[in-house]
Amino acid sequence: MIEFDFEKNHGLIPAIVQDSTSRQVLMLAYMSKASLERTLASGLACYYSRSRQELWTKGETSGHYQHVEAIYVDCDADTLLLLVRQEGAACHTGHQSCFYRTIKGEESDE
Repeated sequence: MIEFDFEKNHGLIPAIVQDSTSRQVLMLAYMSKASLERTLASGLACYYSRSRQELWTKGETSGHYQHVEAIYVDCDADTLLLLVRQEGAACHTGHQSCFYRTIKGEESDE
């Protein structure tokens, strides 16, 4: 398995989350070593909440789980790409993707 220098990035590594079928980018989150290990063990996406400073499995409270189908590592081994099967909305606002607005603030068609 590829080794990551979590300490280099304050204990976290960015994770881009993409729908495994449509390839739509759903969200960006951060993973700690513990959240990555939990994800690998359970098959459900687990992240590190920077605001709450704790692990959280996506869907624990909303029911909108992310079933991880594959995890890729970028060329510098400092960013992850998770391909997931998303249940329900990925964004806490209820949108399918967290990237639902243009830079001008206009909502796009998801």
